[in-house]
Amino acid sequence: MASHFVYSPNPARVIFGTGTLNELPAELSRLNAGKPLVLSTPGQASRAESISNLLQGKIAGIYSKARMHTPVNVTQEACEEATKMQADALVSIGGGSTIGLGKAVSFRIGLPHITIPTTYAGSEVTPVLGETENGVKTTKSDPKILPATVIYDVDLTLTLPAGLTATSGVNAMAHAIEGLYAQNTNPVIKLMALDGIRALAEALPVLSKQPSNKKSRESALYGAWLCGQVLGHVGMSIHHKLCHTLGGSFDLPHAQTHTVVLPHALSYNAPNIDPEIMAALAKALPGSEGDAVRGLNVLLKSIKVDRSLKTLGFKEEDIDKAAELALAKPYWNPRKVEQTPVRELIRRAWAGEDARADL
Repeated sequence: MASHFVYSPNPARVIFGTGTLNELPAELSRLNAGKPLVLSTPGQASRAESISNLLQGKIAGIYSKARMHTPVNVTQEACEEATKMQADALVSIGGGSTIGLGKAVSFRIGLPHITIPTTYAGSEVTPVLGETENGVKTTKSDPKILPATVIYDVDLTLTLPAGLTATSGVNAMAHAIEGLYAQNTNPVIKLMALDGIRALAEALPVLSKQPSNKKSRESALYGAWLCGQVLGHVGMSIHHKLCHTLGGSFDLPHAQTHTVVLPHALSYNAPNIDPEIMAALAKALPGSEGDAVRGLNVLLKSIKVDRSLKTLGFKEEDIDKAAELALAKPYWNPRKVEQTPVRELIRRAWAGEDARADL
């Protein structure tokens, strides 16, 4: 039991269940809003249209240009659209790209934001915003970034492709794994983290074979919510710093990059993590045989995801640059962040090797 800790719950409103999308009109009324701008990516434009239909066309408009890593120029354009259309709220539907855009616009122009996640990104319950400008991804944290309401509807995840289900779910697990050993973790966060990891680790192998399994979809979405809560309350370490570098500076896909890097980052930090935490994490990962790093390797093999940055388009000649960027700004990590082992971590992730405890 920790002798001293601080826990300040984020004031997010969460609606979870099946068919909960239908509660959107009531949520807008609760916020005294009746003319929202609906946000999506180009690929999710049809879902944005379904929101318009649900609201009987009572929207300011649709902005369907959300992109990965929340480019500042896209955010600026969306802000201009919201102002021009006199929107009084934002409704984002989709994954992390759309949620990030909604948070960025809301933060800049002060509109209440209702978000409807269709993946397991987790950013919907965090006051953290990551944005990219001139090839560099930076983050900020502010209570004003937090969406006013999150509507989790299990039905909206039933058609999520198996590949995206897997990587999105591992991305969510990464939030919780780093939260277990964060500098400002606490007992409540650890409970959320372990329950979220356990729910996703059990659901993802089932969903890789049965993508429409509703029980497992519910477990995965529940786990993603818990993992997102962890991300919103504690600081992240080398895993997230590396993924932000690889995504923001080399334009690698967000969830896939987190999936590849996660076991290597855990392996890097393992010698400096409390053995009790590592044991609890191993227990939450089926097939770990008491070794959490092994448990992640087993999980990633079972859900058949890409294991290498090379397949995501990252070039071997960029390994040194990525290592330099990852060390450019100091941050807390349980193990000292050093050039040679970090470079080797990235090389192993580039090559798609199993994580192992000799970094």
